[in-house]
Amino acid sequence: MKELKQLNLKGERALFGSHDLKVTDCIFEDGESPLKESSNIELCGSMFRWKYPLWFCRDIKVLDCTWFDMARAGVWYTDRIRVERAVIQAPKNFRRCKELSLTDVTFTDAKETLWNCNGVKLRNVTAKGDYFAMGCSDMEIDGLILDGNYSFDGVKNAVIRNSRLLSKDAFWNSENVTVYDSFIPGEYLGWNAKNLTLVNCTVESLQGMCYIDNLVMKNCKLINTTLAFEYAKVEAEITSEIDSILNPQEGSIRAPRIGELIIEKDRIDPEKTKIVCTDIVKHSAHPEWIEVADDV
Repeated sequence: MKELKQLNLKGERALFGSHDLKVTDCIFEDGESPLKESSNIELCGSMFRWKYPLWFCRDIKVLDCTWFDMARAGVWYTDRIRVERAVIQAPKNFRRCKELSLTDVTFTDAKETLWNCNGVKLRNVTAKGDYFAMGCSDMEIDGLILDGNYSFDGVKNAVIRNSRLLSKDAFWNSENVTVYDSFIPGEYLGWNAKNLTLVNCTVESLQGMCYIDNLVMKNCKLINTTLAFEYAKVEAEITSEIDSILNPQEGSIRAPRIGELIIEKDRIDPEKTKIVCTDIVKHSAHPEWIEVADDV
């Protein structure tokens, strides 16, 4: 394998179509698509300062590298790429990639990042930005720290462990997602999802877990969670108080305490959902906003 070391590589497509190449401590700048259409490339300690560095590539290993702000849309249409110990400032990275592995990676601007990728493994990744991981499939995630709304929209077949997802509207339109031992604060969690499972998780959410087909929650806490489970098919074992529940469609909900249980018999059949709770503070036939409207 040929090696390039400590070079400042400039210009359009500086190493276009390269094969069997090791690039060490080099800088790519002032030119788009420096490694487009390349394969069997190892990048070590190198820096990307301009757009589209890795497009339509195959069999790429990236170690201790940096994508600066202008290296946006950095890795698209690339298969079998492994990135370790990287800092990525640029947004819109990783689109339509297959067999993608990211370990010890920090995204400082992760908006619109990791879209429509298949076969994704994330280990100890930190990301800040909205719309993270939209449309991905076959994901294995461990140790993700995410600060960004609308994450995992449309994701299919994902397992997430030991993560902190500060994300409003997470997991919308998702299918076959399981989350273990994680913390998820954010409004409207999981709407329109199918087969969403949360195990040993702590959730804080306004109108969370609604409109879900087959929601399973095992040994979970719901902190400051109101108007939960609306029109959801749910099997939930909750270890904390639930502030309020609104119109679950069917299934069972177990909790030590429920602040308010709101059931509108003209909207759902209450017989289809079993509520197991010895301390329900308040039963309501309508949400508060409807009662207020009726008084006007």
